[in-house]
Amino acid sequence: MQGGKLYVGNLNYSVTNADLEELFSTYGEVVSVKIIEGKGFGFVELSSPSEAEKAKDALDSSNFKGRTMKVDEARPPKPKGRREFRRY
Repeated sequence: MQGGKLYVGNLNYSVTNADLEELFSTYGEVVSVKIIEGKGFGFVELSSPSEAEKAKDALDSSNFKGRTMKVDEARPPKPKGRREFRRY
């Protein structure tokens, strides 16, 4: 695993940043937590890649607040650039 940032998907909409911080703190030092409101997913960053790997292995496909979570390494965001249109 390259970094310590994890994607956490299929979350119950009632889950809070504090809930995720508490859950993931068992596996290491939580640097940041960000839930994307109304989307059912978020991101958790742990202080090291090894901590993130432990959390991923333990929590992927586990049940949390009635939903089966998907935990995976976060991918970098796609660059938002200007679209080029071809003229024919």
